[in-house]
Amino acid sequence: MPKVMEFKLPDLGEGLTEAEIVRWLVSVGDVVAVDQPVVEVETAKAMVEVPCPYGGVVTARFGEEGTELPVGAPLITVAVGVGDCKDLDLDLDQAAGAAGGGSSTAAADADAAASGSGNVLVGYGTDHSRPARRRRVRPAGAPAVPAPVAAPAPAPAPAPVPAPAAPVHAGPVPVISPLVRKLARDNGVDLRALHGSGPEGLILRADVEAALRAPEVLPAAVPGTAAAAVPAAGKRIPLKGLRGAVAEKLSRSRREIPEATCWVDADATELMAARAAMNAAGGPKISVLALLARICTAALARYPELNSTVDLAANEIVQLPSVHLGFAAQTERGLVVPVVRDAHTMNPEALSAEFARLTELARTGKLAPADLTGGTFTLNNYGVFGVDGSTPIINHPEAAMLGVGRIVPKPWVHQGELAVRQVVQLSFTFDHRVCDGGTAGGFLRFVADCVEQPAVLLRSL
Repeated sequence: MPKVMEFKLPDLGEGLTEAEIVRWLVSVGDVVAVDQPVVEVETAKAMVEVPCPYGGVVTARFGEEGTELPVGAPLITVAVGVGDCKDLDLDLDQAAGAAGGGSSTAAADADAAASGSGNVLVGYGTDHSRPARRRRVRPAGAPAVPAPVAAPAPAPAPAPVPAPAAPVHAGPVPVISPLVRKLARDNGVDLRALHGSGPEGLILRADVEAALRAPEVLPAAVPGTAAAAVPAAGKRIPLKGLRGAVAEKLSRSRREIPEATCWVDADATELMAARAAMNAAGGPKISVLALLARICTAALARYPELNSTVDLAANEIVQLPSVHLGFAAQTERGLVVPVVRDAHTMNPEALSAEFARLTELARTGKLAPADLTGGTFTLNNYGVFGVDGSTPIINHPEAAMLGVGRIVPKPWVHQGELAVRQVVQLSFTFDHRVCDGGTAGGFLRFVADCVEQPAVLLRSL
């Protein structure tokens, strides 16, 4: 006899408590293999495929595309231990069934399949580079090709029914996570007036977002007076998923960090010449971003105060031993900041390769949450957008960010004479709690000196 196993949305790590269904990869009736991806979900950090630890026939799916589910909510049910597809008589609506010829071998197979793959979902599952071919099981006696069903005529619109009064909780309000509670508090949403859509009335992020999207109730017009002009409703875009995570992080940065910005123009002619010479020598190409990253790690070795974070609970500045360098990357899903681990141990060639690898993962939406967290310093190359300067917002909870504008020919005084040189504007935003202006100015000046005279960097290697 087959067993019906329920697969729930697993803990995705990194403090994530919910995910939105983007695309189902299987349908009810499909045959899936152990660790085959069954659904693509979007978290606040990345888009990932979730593998199912059971092999068998999909009997039910929970949630349509676009639905947001909390961790632990059911995703699908799978009937495992099905011996012969032709003898399968499975009631998909009830997620139960029976298979013909229940031998001891079939029972053993069912027990093995029901136990799952045994693999912990680290990084969203085990290796599924070769998923099983998708098959569909047809209930016994069903026609080979289902007869077309005429679409029913639309029912008349029901008369409007007054909405019931919102519930008022007497005790503590059940909320899925502190982040949802904070979202409600920051936007003035009374959680006691919400009806949670989660299990046992649990209030989810979607419930708070729905309350934020709800239109305001306008007072009825007084008879005999002209109605006030009501502006047309604009397009509403929910702040959720990646966009919501970015908004929350940037808002928190502005609320908590007393930031200041300084900037300087630098002659990058020699840096560009050095890069051209490196690439002419053969081997993997070196990117400008990699050279700037190597300059940053050398500058942070001189000014370690800027590779730190502030522990508000302990009221301490924590200087970090390793440089995990984040870099801003624009994708179709929005702005993401992949992190290069231990960037201080890499040379320009290794940095170029890592930047290329993470950028490709970002563009294809395959970055794991671990690739987007744990940064200690961020390098933001907004020059790719054709702009010269910016005042970046620090990537919370880091303490500083270096911004790089476009490198363009400009008139410049070089060796006492006016010449056309390759000039770049560098902007540096820092947390004024971790250092004073002298330290920030020293960091930026060292970076500019290395850009203008790359030989200066040799003293720090």
